[in-house]
Amino acid sequence: MKAFGVILFLLLGLGFSKETGFTQEDRERLIRLETTLKVFMKQVDKRFEQVDKRITELREDMNKRFELIDKRFEQIDKRFEELRDDINKRFELMDKRFEQIDKRFEQLYTFLWIITGIFTTLTASVIAFAWWDRRTIIRKTKEETFEDMERELKPEKFKKLLNVLREKAKNDKELEAILKKYGLL
Repeated sequence: MKAFGVILFLLLGLGFSKETGFTQEDRERLIRLETTLKVFMKQVDKRFEQVDKRITELREDMNKRFELIDKRFEQIDKRFEELRDDINKRFELMDKRFEQIDKRFEQLYTFLWIITGIFTTLTASVIAFAWWDRRTIIRKTKEETFEDMERELKPEKFKKLLNVLREKAKNDKELEAILKKYGLL
């Protein structure tokens, strides 16, 4: 409407600039111009309404698209949360599995210590038994030998043999050491 006022003002200004007065033809021309301007203004208003309508439609369309994008981002966020939860659950399962493996290693380690203890005990027992058995057999053999010698040798012969060995030990240091070891000197 402002444009109409400006155009009207310009036309009126042109009309007054002539020295001649306002004629019927000028009035008709002004009426036609006013009619044309009204039609033009209606068309401009319609066009502005269409542009406003189109902008509103575009704005609504963009809002819908942004809502769709927001929904998509929410879905992606939800999926990331699900993946994070799934990964956390898997890590928890892995932690439990590692704990089970650690317990199993502890059990195996304990079992190996038990086996080592048993083996050590058996080895020590066998060595102790062999040492004890050897001492027992040597002592018994020595006793049996002396008994056999006493039976075969009469006491006088044994005494004579012992005296001979003692005489020989005076000259032989090795024999002397042996006789001392067995308490015969």
